Amino acid sequence: MDLSELKKAVEEVEVVDAHAHNIVALNSNFAFIHAFSEAYGDALTFAPHTLSFKRNLRDIAELYGSEISLQGVEEHRRVSGIQSICSTCFKAAKITAILIDDGLQLDKKHDLEWHRSFTPLIGRILRIERLAEEILDEDLPDGSSWTVDSFTKAFVSNNTVTVTGEIFGLKSIAAYRSGLEIKTNVTKKDAEDGLRQVLIAGKPVRIANKNLIDYIFLQSLEVAQSYDLPMQIHTGFGDKDLDMRLSNPLHLRAVLEDKRYSKCRIVLLHASYPFSKEASYLASIYSQVYLDFGLAIPKLSVHGMVSSMKELLELAPINKVMFSTDGYAFPETFYLGAKKSREVVFSVLRDACIDGDLSISEAVEAAKDIFARNAIHFYKIISANGATTSSHSNLSQKLNDGLDVDVSLVRIMWVDGSGQHRCRAVPKKRFNDIVTKTGVGLAFAAMGFSSHMDGPPDGSGLNAVGETRLMPDLSTLRRIPWNKQDEMVLADMCVKPGEAWEYCPRDALRRASKILKDEFDLEMNAGFENEFILLKSITREGIKEWIPFDSNPYCSSSSLDAASPILHEVAGALHSLGISVEQLHAEAGKGQFELVLKYTICTEAADNLVFTREVVRAIARKHGLLATFIPKYALDDLGSGSHVHLSLSQNGKNVFMASDRSSKHGISTVGKEFMAGILHHLPSILAFAAPLPNSYDRLQPNTWSGAYLFWGNENKEAPLRASSPPGTPDGLVSNFELKAFDGSANPYLGLTAILAAGIDGLRRHLYLPEPVDANPNPETLQRLPASLSESLDALNKDDFLKEFMSDKLMTTIKAIRKAEIDHYVKLRHRDACKQLIHRY
Repeated sequence: MDLSELKKAVEEVEVVDAHAHNIVALNSNFAFIHAFSEAYGDALTFAPHTLSFKRNLRDIAELYGSEISLQGVEEHRRVSGIQSICSTCFKAAKITAILIDDGLQLDKKHDLEWHRSFTPLIGRILRIERLAEEILDEDLPDGSSWTVDSFTKAFVSNNTVTVTGEIFGLKSIAAYRSGLEIKTNVTKKDAEDGLRQVLIAGKPVRIANKNLIDYIFLQSLEVAQSYDLPMQIHTGFGDKDLDMRLSNPLHLRAVLEDKRYSKCRIVLLHASYPFSKEASYLASIYSQVYLDFGLAIPKLSVHGMVSSMKELLELAPINKVMFSTDGYAFPETFYLGAKKSREVVFSVLRDACIDGDLSISEAVEAAKDIFARNAIHFYKIISANGATTSSHSNLSQKLNDGLDVDVSLVRIMWVDGSGQHRCRAVPKKRFNDIVTKTGVGLAFAAMGFSSHMDGPPDGSGLNAVGETRLMPDLSTLRRIPWNKQDEMVLADMCVKPGEAWEYCPRDALRRASKILKDEFDLEMNAGFENEFILLKSITREGIKEWIPFDSNPYCSSSSLDAASPILHEVAGALHSLGISVEQLHAEAGKGQFELVLKYTICTEAADNLVFTREVVRAIARKHGLLATFIPKYALDDLGSGSHVHLSLSQNGKNVFMASDRSSKHGISTVGKEFMAGILHHLPSILAFAAPLPNSYDRLQPNTWSGAYLFWGNENKEAPLRASSPPGTPDGLVSNFELKAFDGSANPYLGLTAILAAGIDGLRRHLYLPEPVDANPNPETLQRLPASLSESLDALNKDDFLKEFMSDKLMTTIKAIRKAEIDHYVKLRHRDACKQLIHRY
């Protein structure tokens, strides 16, 4: 059994650390030996003789290249400094987000903001007992004594609870104080008596009275449930002041059975060790119970860690199990938690594959879920690179019933039939309360707008009657990098919530992807190379004009230097959105640049392309420039495309590439048939991928844009080019490039047309002709459509695409294309460009 794919997935996944604590300064009185043990006092002197101590010390020494001794590691820490060792540990751990419980009392601990230097997202987990103690340590303004009523009001009051960062959840350490057998019927009188006892003990307050703790616990559950915040609960082992008999999560059954709290999402921390089986059982029978295995890894022996992890997965659903380091005080604890978790999870999933519980592909997905995706979904961390969901706001806002002080906006975005990006903006509170459930209304006609008129053309089948619902896809909700007060989200077009409108471009691509998956067990991956032109404004004879930013040649370092502030900001903004940039360079056209995005599943690639266009335009605008993706800005210069690289995968494996070098052209049979279908339908695909008359000014011979109907091996003149980038085995092809795709195309519809054509090739086992590996000969090769009119003619004759795609959507697209033809035939190229540079 080949486990290399699973091994790679586990080692390379960037993890979300869903539970940790603050790091302390090097001169803290909290000794470094505490990194290895929960013991205190004399018991701590025995820690160096434990299996986990010896193993973890060795791992740290190897990371630092220091002597394998506690003294050697401590000397390295002292010499290197806290910033250096943090950078080393977090880089090695590949942690992209950390949720920090900052209620742990530590000497000289750094605040949350300090941690942002080492990982993109830092969120806060609010420890409820610590919050309660801080409240009770303060005197009431009128000098009166605390009562349960005044305490409760303060506990949930906006005036008392102020938070500097984002709240992602609450946390209870009731297990440490009085145990997990929470009395769900605790009365206010019981709590009042408990509060009195706590106050008599003096300050600083330490809440240990069971009745008061249970009361605070239940109050917190109500807050958490009201604002859809999860509640983390310490379970299982810990330090000395814990009665472990009372930390068994089975004691929570009364809470879990109480219907008042049935919607509150609960996380059992620390794998509940040694009660991992009990935790697994609870997660399997209660929908609201989730699991986190931090601290058990890496504090146990290897056998103990593996056993505990296996016990968690014996009954618990995989999508309820989450990674955390439970890192604290020392960056090394974060590194060890991540390192050992990868080793343990791989071991457990490997055994599950060998035992037949999981396939390799299922194990790969499980690893991604456990290390990141489960936490992202559960805590509503949309991007581990700084973007959070709208439900994460200052807790004082959450608790301020009826007062909407959050004035930020959420942009609800869609791409219409002409490829233009459009949006509606709503206040964030309305978005949270209403729009996420019901969407916003949009006239049917809006899908039929053309590049020159905000109205549906004749014959589109759309008019002033009817309204679709724009339903936000919350998985795409992102903080806007250039306007951090606001957020943006991509929308689906629905007849009603949950029912797609047949004109919806995103749904069209999803449906085509589902057909490919259902019929052939394949997925199409895509990666876009985005060319755009930066224009600057000048005034000539009192008239404002836009001209190219510079006139330097291809891959000019001078161009890159000149545009460096913009490009750096663009790359950073995309990173914050979770979009990977693989390359940036100056292109051959005047003021032209290319930005290459990482390859991914086609539906995600389309979303990423939309966000990328938004980022490029916005950042350029911020710098006083205009960025345009127009296909042909100047007739005497090179055009701009959005070349798309395509391949097929099956269970995560590239199956477009042949399995060995004996295959003809280095392409698999399914790859050749898929590519043959696209080549066969390419003339009609152009109506989607090159949707403007301006697009065909770009698709000319000898411009590396692909003007003739053929394919080639690394032939830049081929409209379909087989590609073997560095790392591809000799004689094999990993993907192919379709060069006609440009920046005016709706990416969802363009990829849908490509997918449909590929499916036709697979269904009919179409033959891929021989490649042309020379400059194309116009006498022997068919010319691709030289105008949008010719492409539209080809689409009208393409019975397969007409049947594959929605009849109504096809009618609208054809009408839009005809309207574009009729409008721009009357305009000179230069006059058309004056309009189009502001549209695309």
